[in-house]
This record gives sequence, structure tokens and C-alpha cells, in this order.
Amino acid sequence: MKKLKHIKFSLLLILSSFGIVAQQTPAPPQSEPILIVGAIAHLGNGSIIENSAIGFDKGKITFVGTQNQVDKNSFSNIINANGKHVYPGFIAANTSSGLIEIDAVRATKDANETGSMLPHIRSLIAYNTESKVTESLRPNGVLIGQITPRGGTISGTSSIVQFDAWNWEDAAIKVDDGIHVNWPSSFTYGKWWLGEDPGAKPDKKYISNVDKIKVFLNDAKLYHIGNKININAPFEAVKGLFNGKKTLFVHVSGEKEIIDVIDFSKELEVEKLVIVHGREAYKVADLLASNNIPVLIDRSHRLPSDVDEDIHFPYKHAKMLIDKGVTVGISIEGQMERMQSRNLPFYAGTYAAYGLDKEEALKLITSNTAKILGIDTKVGTLEIGKDATLFISEGDALDMRTNILTHAFIKGRNISLETHQTKLWKRYMDKYNSQN
Repeated sequence: MKKLKHIKFSLLLILSSFGIVAQQTPAPPQSEPILIVGAIAHLGNGSIIENSAIGFDKGKITFVGTQNQVDKNSFSNIINANGKHVYPGFIAANTSSGLIEIDAVRATKDANETGSMLPHIRSLIAYNTESKVTESLRPNGVLIGQITPRGGTISGTSSIVQFDAWNWEDAAIKVDDGIHVNWPSSFTYGKWWLGEDPGAKPDKKYISNVDKIKVFLNDAKLYHIGNKININAPFEAVKGLFNGKKTLFVHVSGEKEIIDVIDFSKELEVEKLVIVHGREAYKVADLLASNNIPVLIDRSHRLPSDVDEDIHFPYKHAKMLIDKGVTVGISIEGQMERMQSRNLPFYAGTYAAYGLDKEEALKLITSNTAKILGIDTKVGTLEIGKDATLFISEGDALDMRTNILTHAFIKGRNISLETHQTKLWKRYMDKYNSQN
């Protein structure tokens, strides 16, 4: 009996803890037409409107222009944003937000599965809408993310979500948008802890490792051409690569490897290819531009990858590619990527500080990323007919000193900007203010 009572008490404790840590209740649907007036509107396509008026109703943008052009009588809720800025919601590409909550707690880690060729593993069904980490992205204007699995040679299938939902079905913007492949490196590094030379040397297994990917995807293509006697789930998952419904995201860095990926995609007749990471993409920028292949480059706040690399190269890479005509977005993948996703606008701001025009840098996390992910008809810019996913900031949203949000909307819904972090900030500010 005591044991039973102990179990009941434990269950109640667990259930009560879920209530404590759960994300805020998702905002209700937009109930009245809303007009934001007076702000500087950054449309996300390189254009700015001073003294703007941005109107939306039933989750869709209905007006984009100046205050002098709008009929204010058509809107029952008018937000005065004089001196502030309006932006489309920022989009985090290639992030595992919502798949891992605490790195040190294995039970909260759901970013990868055991195995190598796993295109049928869908990140969407593992996405946790009540993640406190994901919740922390919204106060910086990051309202949308491409949730991407990790691990294996073919990691699985990503999906695109918005960050204010009851469950993954409500969160989904685009289901199963692409397959992610981790391309092998042509170089290997010695294990210094085993007494090997730690320097780089050609990997003798490179060709055979690449062949494994080629054989798998070629077999998958033949599977869809022939008569299907037995259903093969991994092969079924990659069908979209051959009819243009899914994008092939290849995580690859080296110059030789990028060229090999481009050649392979042509052989396979893949319609949509995106290079992820692409640390040496600048070396083949002309090739990428001529083949209309976009790149999701690594975030700017990182160290150089090679000992002889310019210390400022990570900050300049975006401009180097854009000047060559390559469409560029920002990939979040890397160390502490889920927590670092909130810094997405500041990565773009750093690219702007090193030669990229400020509005061009904004496109890295708005219209460019929306195009790369195939959601540009819905989000990415402030345009009539698109989702009213946007926010108001007191200052420049690409500058961490002035990116202070006052309002944020997802499909017209006025979402909460309160998080565990903002609650702690208020708590300790009260503490220190009371001591002064």
C-alpha cells in the first residue's frame, strides 16, 4: 500500500511539474483587423517604407504602404509604432530546436535515430511545441524554424514550423520539406590521443563512402520506376526528390566535395539542391550561381575552420557569395545550436558589419531563407496576401542592443513574449533595484 501511495505521489509530482514548465498557452486567432502605423517597415526584400502602415486581418496581410495611403477606418485596432521598426518574422534554417531540451538528460534528446540511411525519420512528429528553449527564440523575432534531424549519413526529413502552437500538427507550415544528407569529407585527421599525426590527409575511404550514398539513392529511384512488390519505407521517403516536392539538403563543406555533390545531383536528376555549411563555397561561387544552387552558410559567430584562414572570414563569407549572385541563408547547426538559435538576427547583423548592406543582411533570415525552404509564398516578406507573421521592435532588430520587441504576431495572432528568461530577468532586476 505504501508503495502504491508513493507511486501516486510521484505521478502527481511529475504532472504538476509539466504544468510549471509548460510553454504559455498559444495565442487565440486574430479577432479584429489590426493596423500598425508610424514605424519604419523593413519589408524583408531589401525595401524600406518610412512612416509606414501595415494592416492585417484574419491572419493575412491586407495593406502595406504609408500612413497617408491607408484608410484607418477599416481597422478597429490601431497600434502606434512611431519611432519603432516592423519586420517580417525571422526564419531559423537547419535547427534542431524542439528536438532536444537538455543535452545532459538523455530522455529529452530526440534529434537522431540509430542507423545510417534514415530518410524516413521525420523530425516533425518528435517536435516539442512546449520546449522552453524554443520559447526563448520569440523575444528576438525568431518566429519560424526548419526543424532538422541529426546523425547518420542520411539524417532524415525536416519540416518547417511556427513557434506558437498546441502541437506539431498546429505548428506545421510545410510538412516534410526536404531530405538531409551528411556528405563525407575527402580528408581525415589523425587521432592525436593514439599517437597519430593530427594533421589532415586524404581519406582513402572517401570514394567508397560516397558510393554508399549514390547506391542508396539510385536504388531508391529505380524502386519508384519499377513495380513495387514490397513497400520500402526509406525509399518511399525520398520520392519527393525526383518529382520536385522535396529539396535535397546536403551538409558539405569542402570545395571538392561541393563539386562532387553538384555533379551527383545532376546525375540523379534531383530538381532542388541546397548546400548546407559550404565553408569553401566561395571557391566555387560561380558554379553555384550558374546552377542556381543556394547555400545555407554557417552562423557568423564562430572561429575560422583552417589555421591559415583569415580571422574575419566567418564574418565576410555571406558578402563574398552574394556578390557572386548566390542566394544565401543562415544555418543554425553547430555547438549549442538550440540555445544559439535566439541569436539568429545578430549573426545577420555581424554579416552587415563586415560589408553587407543592412537590408541585404536582413534577407539572410527572411526572404532568402523563405525562398530556399520553399515557403516564400507564405512568409519572409511584408506583402499583401502573405501570413501576418511579423513583429515590432523598438530599434534595429539586427543589433542586440536595440532588438527589444514590443509586439509579435504569428498568422495575425498576438503571441506572448514572456519566457522563463524574461521572468528571471524581472525577478532579479526587482531584487537589485530594491537594494539601491
